[in-house]
Amino acid sequence: MSSVDDSLALLPDAERRSLQRIVAIARTEVPEAVDGLSYDLRALEFAGKPLLAVTASAHHLSLFPFSPAVIDSVRDRLDGFSLAKGTIRFTAENPVPDDVVRDIVRARLAEIAG
Repeated sequence: MSSVDDSLALLPDAERRSLQRIVAIARTEVPEAVDGLSYDLRALEFAGKPLLAVTASAHHLSLFPFSPAVIDSVRDRLDGFSLAKGTIRFTAENPVPDDVVRDIVRARLAEIAG
């Protein structure tokens, strides 16, 4: 299995930097997070559970916090972003703000730590 960093290394510069920023924030917030695989996505895991994953597709980037409740907790701060039950879609030109990413990571960590 390749690491999260290895999968991001294959992306064009702007997309890679945007997704690496999210991963870096998550690793700062949860230094114990390790690379893993969840729902066929390269993900950061904590305590054996998925913390978050990021991906790139043809038309957008995605952040997966693996929790509809976590997305709901920041929904009011994501006007203009495409939200689904388990996904936040964005672009390199309009990234998820750092403070929102930190709050997503903290909320997901709290769920995992239960």
